[in-house]
Amino acid sequence: MLSCKEVSRLISESLDRKLPFRQRIGVRMHLMMCSLCRRYRAQAVYLRYLFTHIAGDDRKGTFPEERLSEPARERIKQILRNNRN
Repeated sequence: MLSCKEVSRLISESLDRKLPFRQRIGVRMHLMMCSLCRRYRAQAVYLRYLFTHIAGDDRKGTFPEERLSEPARERIKQILRNNRN
């Protein structure tokens, strides 16, 4: 039986790619028994919907990079570089 931590990771992954059959079955079985993971899945699906349909971005499934200013992008890149070390 998969743990809630594993299922939440798989739910997130399933939004981006199709899971292998065994993983899909494992997630479905877990969701039948776990109301918290069902709630997490519903929230994840809803957030995906918001990002792709309501945000007004024509490129479904992507974030609107052009809305960030150049200095903001550079700050984020610097923080990510610093966290790698």
